[in-house]
Amino acid sequence: MLAVLGAGLGAGILTTTVGVASLLSFPVLLAVGLPPVVANASNTVGLVPAGVSGSFGYRAELREHPRITWTVVVTCALGAVGGAVLLLALPSSVFEAVAPWLILFTCLLVGVQPWVARWLRSRSGKDVGPRTRMGPVTTFFALLTGVYGGYFGAGSGVMMIAVLGLGLDIDLRVVNALKTLAIFAGNVVAGLIFIAVADLDWQAIGLLAAGSVVGGYVGARVGRRLPPTLFRVLVVVAGVVAAVLLLR
Repeated sequence: MLAVLGAGLGAGILTTTVGVASLLSFPVLLAVGLPPVVANASNTVGLVPAGVSGSFGYRAELREHPRITWTVVVTCALGAVGGAVLLLALPSSVFEAVAPWLILFTCLLVGVQPWVARWLRSRSGKDVGPRTRMGPVTTFFALLTGVYGGYFGAGSGVMMIAVLGLGLDIDLRVVNALKTLAIFAGNVVAGLIFIAVADLDWQAIGLLAAGSVVGGYVGARVGRRLPPTLFRVLVVVAGVVAAVLLLR
C-alpha cells in the first residue's frame, strides 16, 4: 500500500513536469501483483486526480491561449476514446513493441525543437507572425498522441511536448501546462470507459489517486519555474530512461 501511494505521489509530480508518470506507477502496480491490463486501466483512472491538481496549478498558463487549450482538450479526449478501445481489444504487446522507439524519436524532436522551429519559420517567410493556433498537421498529431495516451500512455507527455513545441510558437511553460491538460483529458475519457467495461483494482486506484493529487500540484509549482533549457534537458533524459526501461 505504501509503495502504490508513493508511486502515485511520484507519478503526479512526473505528470506535471516531464510527462513520464506511467513509467513509475505502472511497474509498481505490476510488482504488487496486478495483471497487465488491470494495472494499465487502474493506473489511468488513479492518475486522473494528478491532472486535476496539475491543471489547477497551471491555470494561469492555460488561460493565455484559450483556443489552443480547448483544441488540445477535444483532440486528446477524442483520441483517448480510440486508445481505450484498442487497449480492451488488442494485446498490450502491440504498443509495447513500438513505444520505446516512439519515445526515443520524440525525445529527439524535443531536443532539436528550437532549431527546427527556427528553420520552419525561415521557410515560412519573415512576415509570418508567431503560430498561436493549431494547424491541421499539429491537430492530427495531437489526436494520435491522444490515441497512444488512451492505449498505453507511457511517455505520452513527452510526445505531446514534441507535437506542441514543433507546431506552435508559444512559451515552453505554456506547452508544459497544455501537456498536463492533454494527459488529464485523455485519462478522464479513457478512465470513464474503463470504469464502465474493464476490470479495475479500486484499492490501487484509491492509493494512486491520493498520492497523485498532491504530486500533481507540487509538480505544477515546480514545472512553471523550470528554465526552458533545463526543462528540455529533463524531458529528454526522462524520455530516454523511459524508453530504455521499456526495451529491457
